[in-house]
Amino acid sequence: MIPATLIAAATFLLWCLLSGRMDRWGVSAPLVMAIAGGAVGIGAHGAIAEALNTGAAQRAAEIILAVLLFVDATHVRGSLLGRHPRLVLRSLLIGIPVGLALSVVVGWLLLPHLGWSVLLLVACVIAPIDFASAPSLLRDRHVPARVRDVLTVESGYTDGLVTPVFLFALYWAGPGHGDDDPAPALLAAAPQAAIALAVGAALGAAIAAGVQYTERAGLASESGRRLAIAATPLLTYAAAVGLGGNGFVAAFVCGIVYRLRRGAETSDDVGLTDDVGFLLAAAMWFVFGSVAVVGLFDGVDWRTIVFVAAALTVLRVLPIAVAMTGSGLPRKQVLQLGWLRPRGTSTIVFALIAFNTLPDGPVADLTLTLAVLVVLGSVVLHTVGVPVAIAGHDRRVRGRA
Repeated sequence: MIPATLIAAATFLLWCLLSGRMDRWGVSAPLVMAIAGGAVGIGAHGAIAEALNTGAAQRAAEIILAVLLFVDATHVRGSLLGRHPRLVLRSLLIGIPVGLALSVVVGWLLLPHLGWSVLLLVACVIAPIDFASAPSLLRDRHVPARVRDVLTVESGYTDGLVTPVFLFALYWAGPGHGDDDPAPALLAAAPQAAIALAVGAALGAAIAAGVQYTERAGLASESGRRLAIAATPLLTYAAAVGLGGNGFVAAFVCGIVYRLRRGAETSDDVGLTDDVGFLLAAAMWFVFGSVAVVGLFDGVDWRTIVFVAAALTVLRVLPIAVAMTGSGLPRKQVLQLGWLRPRGTSTIVFALIAFNTLPDGPVADLTLTLAVLVVLGSVVLHTVGVPVAIAGHDRRVRGRA
């Protein structure tokens, strides 16, 4: 593991030192880290699989998810739902459930041997959108500002809203629960979610009040305040787990409540936490590159490829089309909302948690493979394909001028 850590750290350091130039070239840190991880994975296949399937790896993935969910919840600037709240609510409250349902149905048609519980788990794994690997899409002048705003807000909330369903599916598909009866899993997951909601809300409100008081009283320096917020998701995760709740759901709720209490001042507090989240996301992309080797080592069935292709196309566009029916949004912008939905860090972390929780065997391996292929396909489609298509469009426009 020491050589892998050395390569990961050196790669990230090099990207950081060249980040200005890399940004202009459209080369993101996740993309570079994934390539480096893949190179390591080629030479260490067995060791990586062994390291991933441990309790320590499971706990590390949960803590990283807690930090990322907290960051996402505090990341939206301006109002809580952005400048187009009705469109955001349609996308979140209609688009997400429709997308999960369609993913389960298509999965049942193509991969029925997985069972309903694992199909729901897979649907949750591939649901969140993440622009870490394709940040330029949110700055591209070819994408209307309204579309960019909705996507920005949605990317901050999808993983948090999917997480309770993911937790239920994890219990349902995990050892000790029958695939035909979701009731025991629901009874097991519901108390954890309730405790997480209470812990996250209480800590978010208490920490926001504490930050405001110490700020007014001059008791905390700016760096001290930033460090306190960076420790908040870890505190929330540990408190929720200690009380029998779910740590990453609590961290997401804590971030939302903190954001509501602090308002615009949140941006001054979470700078360090954003950087920590970026570092952890980069680490997960390195792991993803290594995992890709594990997931693809034994080949891929055609049904798996068809499901992944559907997940990157129709299972994204159709739910958004349903959600935006009657909204008055132009058809072209509805299509953009459906297409410009890259997958990334949350899918990787969800997949690692699922891989560790499911019983060892072909089902766990296939779940990991599906996530790997969806993220790889998203990288090709959104990090490479969309910018190339936009550049080609510009050349055609200039040629006609």
